[in-house]
Amino acid sequence: MSPPDLQQPVLASLLGAGFAAAFLHAALPTHWLPFVLVGRAQRWTLRRTLGAVVAAGLAHIATTAVVGGLIVLAGLALNQWISGLLPHLSAALLMIFGAFYLARATLKRPVPAGGPPLETPEPAVTDSAAFWGLVAMMAVSPGEVLLPIYLSTAEEGLVVLGLLTLAFAAGTVAGMTVLTTLARAGASILRLERWARYEGMVLGVALIGLGLLVMTHQH
Repeated sequence: MSPPDLQQPVLASLLGAGFAAAFLHAALPTHWLPFVLVGRAQRWTLRRTLGAVVAAGLAHIATTAVVGGLIVLAGLALNQWISGLLPHLSAALLMIFGAFYLARATLKRPVPAGGPPLETPEPAVTDSAAFWGLVAMMAVSPGEVLLPIYLSTAEEGLVVLGLLTLAFAAGTVAGMTVLTTLARAGASILRLERWARYEGMVLGVALIGLGLLVMTHQH
């Protein structure tokens, strides 16, 4: 199907789902807690900390887009051999990822309360090294939960894939920015980590639902 054939409501739903998945995925502590801790250690201002957040979030999605593009190419090549396999494969992957996140969130033990307060040590590295270290940390870890969504839209064309990548970038940067700002503003880190635990359950259910939607509404 070419991009012009994709109806606007369907495209809007797809981009909205992509934004929501990326936003929820960004609630994982690995996507915001390092920025809070490094920012405290380096005594960065909020503006400088959020600059690192934006740069790292964009690098994270750039890597995800590259890996997702390779998955799309492989999926399209496979679909030439087995007609109609791609939509079912993408739906299955979405539901598998959803079941994984749901099971992991259900079985994960809660973080114990208490513990010593966070200290603010003197900066041990230069600001430049800390900044690029955070960017590299996110760049080498593509968003695995977003990859099946790329595969589910492989037949929609480059325009749709590009828009989906922009939705991923917006959701990721927004989620990382919001949670980093809340933590910097003095919100309880323990409470945010509890939210991240429940985020896994919400994300799992959402991915399973998206997989069912892909399977039952083939174009």
